[in-house]
Amino acid sequence: MTLVEPITVKCLGQVEYAPTHAAMRDFTLKRSEQTPDELWLLEHPPVYTLGQGAEHEPIANGIALVKADRGGDITYHGPGQLVVYTLIDLARRGIKVKQFVALLEQAVIDLLDGRGERKPGAPGVYVKGAKVAALGIRVRQGRAYHGLSLNVDMDLSPFHAIAPCGYPGLAVTQLRDLGVPGTVQTVGDRVASLLAERIENA
Repeated sequence: MTLVEPITVKCLGQVEYAPTHAAMRDFTLKRSEQTPDELWLLEHPPVYTLGQGAEHEPIANGIALVKADRGGDITYHGPGQLVVYTLIDLARRGIKVKQFVALLEQAVIDLLDGRGERKPGAPGVYVKGAKVAALGIRVRQGRAYHGLSLNVDMDLSPFHAIAPCGYPGLAVTQLRDLGVPGTVQTVGDRVASLLAERIENA
């Protein structure tokens, strides 16, 4: 593996989806072989996002529906949910896409102290069949962006208006309901540490 700089972690607070999405793409397009990798920790105001190729009618609850260039189907982001955008040069680190997805999932499983599990063919992390973390990434020229969202302590009702990640009736849960303590900030610090360690040692 080529020696690279340690991953930079940035805490952005609550930021609108569209400009953050544009900033991710801009970072990825302009980065060089020497650009350090970054993890962005943040929350979004209420918004539904659609992965590449996904379609959905407007939703009557008034929450905006926007297109994204990530993989996956429809999901919801809102306050109380940790979003981790993973601006990682996979090619430079010699990490394959499926391996990277597994690393993202494993960081959440580690956080859950082994209670989380994977579902074949349905990326993300689940606890007793309910989804607690969703994944969606995009890779351009070997460089990844987008990442994962983890429900920490939020209003889950907007998920009821959609088929989360394209699965009608899929149950969702959050860390608060699982008895896992922490705020978006403290959970974000822990996830970033777990994820950076796994990526840097891959």
